[in-house]
Amino acid sequence: MDEKTLRRIIEEVLNEVSPSSVAAGVTVSTAAPIGSGAHVSISETGPAQRGTDPREVVIALSPAFGGKMTQTITGIPLADVIKEVTAGIEEEGLKYRFIRLFRTADVGFMAHEAAKLSGSGIGIGIQSRGTTVIHQRDLPPLSNLELFPQAPLVDLATFRAIGKNAAKYAKNESPTPVPVRNDFMARPRYQAVAALLHIKETQLLDPAKKTQELRVELS
Repeated sequence: MDEKTLRRIIEEVLNEVSPSSVAAGVTVSTAAPIGSGAHVSISETGPAQRGTDPREVVIALSPAFGGKMTQTITGIPLADVIKEVTAGIEEEGLKYRFIRLFRTADVGFMAHEAAKLSGSGIGIGIQSRGTTVIHQRDLPPLSNLELFPQAPLVDLATFRAIGKNAAKYAKNESPTPVPVRNDFMARPRYQAVAALLHIKETQLLDPAKKTQELRVELS
């Protein structure tokens, strides 16, 4: 992360003092600044319900995903993240559904909520900065099937593999876990930026707001 990018992120966080329109439940359109040039439109459609389709995977997005934040910590457009995760699920012949949590930005609890609402019992949680978890309904919230804790090391190929493995779990298969890259220098290198992005994310928390079903469209 170069100095110019870090300075820009810090300035954005410090200048933002009012909640984003995401918190108000309005449609958010985001143009991806780099990468494929994909465009994502996200809108709330009402309180999320528990599904009954055993061939679905529910994907939980964090409060700022696609609104205040449009890229992961390494600059991957969130539109491309959605594209790859859903492509992985579709490659396994399964469906997906999106929800957004407002009471927490913790990726483990997000993924567990997604799993509880999923007809298959399998859910994925994705934070705006890129940290991701695959969860199962009957596991404790602080456990999981697969965890990708170092957001700077999660690339598009990994997001696609996450989607595929989540679908395989939903089909009661036992896939080989997606390889987790490790870099001992990633934490100190990105720690300050991660903290600022966390502040940006938690500005949108609303404990009184129910989990929302989302309509997510890519173009």
